[in-house]
Amino acid sequence: MAQFSLDTSTEFGTRVAQRLRDEEVIWLTTVRADGQPQPSPVWFLWQDDNTFVIYSRPNQPKLRNIARDSHVSLNFNSSETGGNVVIFRGDARIEPNAPSADQIPNYVEKYRAAIARLGADPDSFAQDYSVAIRVTPTGLRGF
Repeated sequence: MAQFSLDTSTEFGTRVAQRLRDEEVIWLTTVRADGQPQPSPVWFLWQDDNTFVIYSRPNQPKLRNIARDSHVSLNFNSSETGGNVVIFRGDARIEPNAPSADQIPNYVEKYRAAIARLGADPDSFAQDYSVAIRVTPTGLRGF
């Protein structure tokens, strides 16, 4: 499989890069055993290696779905009129040996205020959301 690369020389690529930096939530869609898509809003970090890192609570349906079928999609909310669409296709894997969320400075910086709104600190958040998911994009579409 070819390495995914975001082309920021285009208007679309520039817009996607900004959303990857600035957006707090992206929708992760996995597929249940019965074939039903299951979207979940998640926090994410876009990393320099062009992958997403997501943290989940243990024993969530999305984790069971990923363990059975690694194909996922990730999308941002569209504009109110249905524009500004960004949809990634990707392969997800659970990473049992990944650093915890509180050990990734960029993740902590991005979500510090949101973690506080939950009544938590980075350490307690990392304990609750202890399962790391890495999504490697395989495609991108949008307008």
